Amino acid sequence: MIKVNEAGWDRIVRIILGIVMLVLGWGGFVPGVFGAILQWLGFVPLLTGLIGWCPLYSLFRFGTKSA
Repeated sequence: MIKVNEAGWDRIVRIILGIVMLVLGWGGFVPGVFGAILQWLGFVPLLTGLIGWCPLYSLFRFGTKSA
């Protein structure tokens, strides 16, 4: 089972950031290579925010959620 390592505010920020990145990339607001990068990298903060678990936080034994 995955242990949640993100606080509520961290999850909200990640979800908003992910949505903004996806809208900028898929909406055509940012053209070219950078737009294509935003199209796919936007899923990372969105999914980690929805799940509540960040693999990098686990790797470095860090977390924003209080025990």
